[in-house]
Amino acid sequence: MGPTRASPPRERRWFRWLPAALILGVFILDLLAPRGVRVFILLAATPVLVAPWLSLAGTIATGGAALLAAVVLPLVRGRTPFGIDDVFPFSTFVTLTILAAGVNRLLTRERQQLRTAREVAEAVQRAVLPSPPERIGPLAVATRYEAAAREAAIGGDLYAIHSTPYGIRLMIADVLGKGLGAVQTVNALLGTFHEATLRTPDLPGVVRCLEERVQEANAAGSGGEAERFVTAVIAELSADGSTLHVVNRGHPAPLLLHHGRARPLEPGVHSLPLGLADLGGPDIPVDRYVLPEGAVLVLFTDGVVEARDHRGVFYDPVPWLSRPLPPDPDHVLDALLADLYRYAAGRLDDDIALLAIGLPRDANDGPGKAPAVHRREADDSRRV
Repeated sequence: MGPTRASPPRERRWFRWLPAALILGVFILDLLAPRGVRVFILLAATPVLVAPWLSLAGTIATGGAALLAAVVLPLVRGRTPFGIDDVFPFSTFVTLTILAAGVNRLLTRERQQLRTAREVAEAVQRAVLPSPPERIGPLAVATRYEAAAREAAIGGDLYAIHSTPYGIRLMIADVLGKGLGAVQTVNALLGTFHEATLRTPDLPGVVRCLEERVQEANAAGSGGEAERFVTAVIAELSADGSTLHVVNRGHPAPLLLHHGRARPLEPGVHSLPLGLADLGGPDIPVDRYVLPEGAVLVLFTDGVVEARDHRGVFYDPVPWLSRPLPPDPDHVLDALLADLYRYAAGRLDDDIALLAIGLPRDANDGPGKAPAVHRREADDSRRV
């Protein structure tokens, strides 16, 4: 399935009751205040306070309701509301209501512009990313791309999967930075990965091609563009999905879901991101896993583990995915995103790309099946 956006949880609507609460609070405060102390002028601030959240009509209606309360209050206290002392307060009501309406229109226009810019950024991002088929051989495939809520800049998250003569090769990566430079790097990496996966027999050779491409982009750049690096997981599945080879270049570890347990496939040896090979060793460590039938492999960018709750605590997808889930990649990604949005109160601070692979399921598959067996291999070829 191609990239689709999950709907975040419904936003809290408590602020719809804010105007009534403010007006009622000031009304009660004025009634309790000693005679001669007038606090109803505080009502004049009500439309200004609610202008950022309500519509233009709602802001004006709030100003009218506050003005009505200001008229009723003196009557309740046994005096006329239209004395000479009320000229300034009532003119203040009108002035602040007009000001609140202007603020509301300005904020509405800016929100609309930001929404339009974000939609354009998402459209560009989705046009750059490939849309893989729902199935590749016996494997089920699902992908998602989620744009951050905080900005409209185009991100550098990417994924790709190809069936090749050497197995099913896949990649998920995150380019440092945002904007046009990041998109250019994404596009270059996708093209390089597509060509290298079809022509290069070994996985470390594919990684070298990607390393060379990032270094070429850095050499051609200037300023911040010349210091770009890419965290990535480059992997190769056997045609039947029983064996997985993984090269992890500074990226969050993939998760293997099987029988209610989510297991991170941590690298045996940690490696530097693409673009930083000059600072590391010459080999490209390859981790090998024998995978159980019916498992789901989940790869994601760091926007998942960098999401925070209201306390500032980072999100950990392992506990949520360590429970019985249907071995369906689409269902797994939908469940993960729903929990992520719940945890972060509907707000993501970074873009997210996700790729899930459903392995073939044996009719006799059961809890007694062996978990993934991990072995580490090393490529001692020369560093790029």
